[in-house]
Amino acid sequence: MSANSVTIGVFLALFVFVAILGLFGSRWRAGDLSQLHEWGLGGRSFGTLITWFLLGGDLYTAYTFIAVPALMFGAGAMGFFAVPYASLMYPVLFMAFPRLWSVAHKHGYITAADFVQGRFGHRGLSLAIAVTGMVAVLPYIALQLVGMQVVFAAIGMDYNIAVPLLGQVSVPLVVAFAVLAAFTYTSGLRGTALIAVVKDLLVYVTVLAAIIVIPAQLGGYSHIFAAMPVEKLTLPAAPDHSFGAGFSYVTLAAGSLLALFLYPHSVTGLLSSSSRHVIRRNAIVLPAYSVALALIALLGYMAVAAGVDKMPEYAAGFAAYSANFAVPALFLHMFPAWFAGFAFAAIAIGALMPASIMAIACGNLFTRNIYKGFIAPDCAPRTEAKMAKLVAFIAKLGALFFVLEIDTTYAIQLQLLGGIWICQTVPAVLLALYVRLNPWALLAGWAAGIGSGTWMVAELGFKGTTYPLHLFGWTIPCYAALSALVLNIAVAGVLHLLLKDKGGAQTDETAAADYV
Repeated sequence: MSANSVTIGVFLALFVFVAILGLFGSRWRAGDLSQLHEWGLGGRSFGTLITWFLLGGDLYTAYTFIAVPALMFGAGAMGFFAVPYASLMYPVLFMAFPRLWSVAHKHGYITAADFVQGRFGHRGLSLAIAVTGMVAVLPYIALQLVGMQVVFAAIGMDYNIAVPLLGQVSVPLVVAFAVLAAFTYTSGLRGTALIAVVKDLLVYVTVLAAIIVIPAQLGGYSHIFAAMPVEKLTLPAAPDHSFGAGFSYVTLAAGSLLALFLYPHSVTGLLSSSSRHVIRRNAIVLPAYSVALALIALLGYMAVAAGVDKMPEYAAGFAAYSANFAVPALFLHMFPAWFAGFAFAAIAIGALMPASIMAIACGNLFTRNIYKGFIAPDCAPRTEAKMAKLVAFIAKLGALFFVLEIDTTYAIQLQLLGGIWICQTVPAVLLALYVRLNPWALLAGWAAGIGSGTWMVAELGFKGTTYPLHLFGWTIPCYAALSALVLNIAVAGVLHLLLKDKGGAQTDETAAADYV
């Protein structure tokens, strides 16, 4: 695609400004970044406002601006599942996660796997939770990289070079990768939090413009819906002896709801808060981020109404990135060049910031629960922090594998893939905030859930995450995360009853008072 110098200029100016801001984040609320809790949790010092921006960054990412509208553009109403789950997750956040903050603060836990180790005294279960978190977050980082790739292509910066073993690699993506690695290493979570503030301001302006200006140019929302094919406006009717797409929709929402705040980067954001009350306040005010989510999802419908996929100037973008190119093409078509650059900067920075906290979370998990837990239990605090920084860099390289090797016709599949795995930590983390099951039973349930969930998406060629179950003559299309979690809980529950106290003599270092 031909580049517009104004669009590129605005984009680069904002991107460079935010990158510099991230690099100097270490000087903001200065702390000893050679300590893991300072580098990886910001010293547990963030108040309500900073936590609001930081956790909001987990919601408004490339997932919101690229993946959800792309699903609406290509598949229609099914993409709307993100709206109810984004609304329903806040009561869970309000009730459960202040308990996690309290017990983590009491015992110095940095990761969810730290909590599992303390709660159950079982190294194998803690290792399983740590590895699951690290693997589950890689496709989520990859989703952010896909978002940046699409933006670079939209502004004409889709330069590729051939790399042995990797094939064609985007040069701008490598540069963005280097920037991300630099400020993550240098500033840790402080730099990420500082970027989150600027990023969210850019996002708010872009959202307001997109949901007001674009519909006005298209003749209003009534015209947008009138231009949509009927089959994209509603879910298809259920065939005979099938639960139909409606059940798939519900399970996608339910599984995503359970997964969101169990992701390592979400736990990192929560534990960086200065108190449990900060989390509860955010559970009340964070829904402000979700108010416009339904309208952002409708950007996919707006792209259909505008007919951007039929415009020859965007043919190359759609050929390379499929439905993921819908929103960039819409912005190019509807906005003046300078504001298109502004909007693309918001999307790219909206991918850069969560990718940073995701990489930090991977570093925390590896250092605390694998390196210190099994390799060097007596390592010095400085060594802990250095190892976390190194692994944060390696995590970004791992995410590149998903970008290059997994089908990203719908980028949202990357997030849903990670959700399948992270949902299998629900019994050992979320439920464990209230009840303590036998750790061996939990480990067996985890293995059953991980194995079955991975098998289901492998059967779908890693191109989908809704697997049709065939039970008693009925077809039940279900998000693999939820069906695998049902098996997980069933196995853990049965084994807990069978084992009772056998193998459960491991100590629980937490007490009831630690959770309140």
